[in-house]
Amino acid sequence: MNLKEILSISGHSGLYKYISQARNGIIVEGIEDKKRMNAFAHYKVSSLDDIAIFTDEGEVPLKKVFKKISDLENGGPALETKPDDKILKEYFAKLLPGYDREKVYVSDIRKVVLWYNILQRNGYSDFEDEPETKETSEEIQEAEIIEPPKD
Repeated sequence: MNLKEILSISGHSGLYKYISQARNGIIVEGIEDKKRMNAFAHYKVSSLDDIAIFTDEGEVPLKKVFKKISDLENGGPALETKPDDKILKEYFAKLLPGYDREKVYVSDIRKVVLWYNILQRNGYSDFEDEPETKETSEEIQEAEIIEPPKD
């Protein structure tokens, strides 16, 4: 699944799918309600592909966190987003034992779990990395071959 087209819009609940470019922003469609709206240029829009979780070793892309949740839950839904803070922290510690407890807030954990559940409910459950296609591989190989000049 390509998380580049899945968007979070500040001030709007849920997740959105990118549809098209508009004159003064972008057109998005709610993943759950399928309603389209214009996300104006002044909205804070974030692609899920650009989001990562801070850990002691660096950053872990959100897609890998979703994959870990999916593996832990056997492809099913994660925790409900209403449990208390202690339960959420313990759950996240199972997923990423080395997550940075100072930079990752409980509200961030709630969002990650909520987003995973939205994606899982709506059929976006393939969190595997896309394998490189044969054509892309051949293009890279062709680009790397440099013939020496002939005298």
